[in-house]
Amino acid sequence: MALAGETGHAFSTCSDCGTILVPQVLRSAAGYYIGTECRCGPYSRESGYYPSRESAQADLDRLTISKTR
Repeated sequence: MALAGETGHAFSTCSDCGTILVPQVLRSAAGYYIGTECRCGPYSRESGYYPSRESAQADLDRLTISKTR
């Protein structure tokens, strides 16, 4: 799921603040995306950009469900 050049560290921890990095829908000036953030700020972008929060959340839900099976 990680983009080339991105961290792909979902469910690990930030080495600076120790926050557990959980994939979630985030927003930037470019749009909505699936990524991780910690107390330090945005940590990784694990997807391309989506036109809406709902479409990003739908993909995140599908990925979460497929990983638990």
